[in-house]
Amino acid sequence: MEQQQLVTIEDFVLDVSQDIQTDKNFASQGFWKGVVTRFRKNKRAMTGLIIILLILVFAVFGPMLSGYGYKEIISFRENGADVVAKSISPQIGGLSKNAGDAFSDRTFLFGTDSLGRDLWTRVWYGARISLLIAFVTILIDMLIGMSYGLISGYFGQLCDGVMQRFVEIANSIPRLVIVGVLATFMPKGVWLVIFALLLTEWIGMSKIARAEMLKIKGQEYIMASRTLGAKNFRIIFSDVLPNTIGPVITQVMFSIPTAIFTEAFLSFVGVGIVLPQCSIGSLIEDGFNNITTLPYQILPPIIVLALLMLAFNFVGDGLREALAPRIEDM
Repeated sequence: MEQQQLVTIEDFVLDVSQDIQTDKNFASQGFWKGVVTRFRKNKRAMTGLIIILLILVFAVFGPMLSGYGYKEIISFRENGADVVAKSISPQIGGLSKNAGDAFSDRTFLFGTDSLGRDLWTRVWYGARISLLIAFVTILIDMLIGMSYGLISGYFGQLCDGVMQRFVEIANSIPRLVIVGVLATFMPKGVWLVIFALLLTEWIGMSKIARAEMLKIKGQEYIMASRTLGAKNFRIIFSDVLPNTIGPVITQVMFSIPTAIFTEAFLSFVGVGIVLPQCSIGSLIEDGFNNITTLPYQILPPIIVLALLMLAFNFVGDGLREALAPRIEDM
C-alpha cells in the first residue's frame, strides 16, 4: 500500500528564487499602447506622419527663414530708382545684369510672383492658413457632430427620427449653394471659409457617433449605469463617449484633407482668402492665371497640397488599421 504524501503549507508558497520567463509576444498591454505599436509598424502611416510634421514645421518657421513678409513687394536699386523685382525665376539672379548684381546675395528658392513677392514665404504662410482653417473647423465639427450623433442615437424613436431628417435635409443642400448664401451676408475671407466648413463637415461625424451609440447602448455596463441611477447625459458623455474615440479619430484624419481641399477650391474660385493674404488655394489660382508666362509659380503650392492630401490619408489608413486590427495583423 502506497504511503500518502503529506501536504504542507510550503506547497502553496510561490518560489520566486528563480527568474520567471515571460513570453513578451503575448504579454498583456493596454489598448492605446497596442494602437501605438501597430501604428509604428505601418511604414506608410509613419511616412505620412513624418510628412505632416515636416510641413507643419515649415509652415511655422518657413516664412521666418527668407526675411521677407508674405505681402512684401521686393524691390532693388537700379540707376538710382526703385525697381520692383517681378517674375524672378527660382534661382539667384534677376531680370538684368544690374538686377542680378543687386540680388547676388539673395536666394529665392521658389522664385517670386508677378508682383515681386517671395513665393517661399507665401507658400508656407498659405500652408499655415490652410492648416489653421482645417484644424479649427474639424475640431468644432467634431464637438458638434459627436454631441449630435450621440444624443440622437441614445434617445432613439421620435427624437432620433426628427434629428436624422434634419441631417438628411442639411446633407442634401449643395456646398456651393451654402457658400453662395454666406457670400451675400459675409465678406470674403477666412471666416467665410470657416463657416462654410462648419455647416457641412459635422454631418459625417454625427453619423459615425450615432452608429457607435446604437452599437454600444445595449451593452451590460450601460444597463448597469442606468440601473444605478446615472443620468442620461452622464451615460452619454462619461460611459459611451470614451468608447467612440477610436472611430472618431479616424474620421477626423480623413476629414482634415477634405477641409484643406475644400478651402483650396473655395479660394481657387474666388470666394475664399482675400489678397494680400494667401492660402494654398489662392496661390494655385494665382499660378494658374500666370501658367503660360510663369509656369513655375503653380508647382510649389500644388506639391504642398498633394503631399498634405496623401499624408493625411496615409495616417488615416494607419489609424484605422491600428484601432481595429484584423486577426492576421495581430
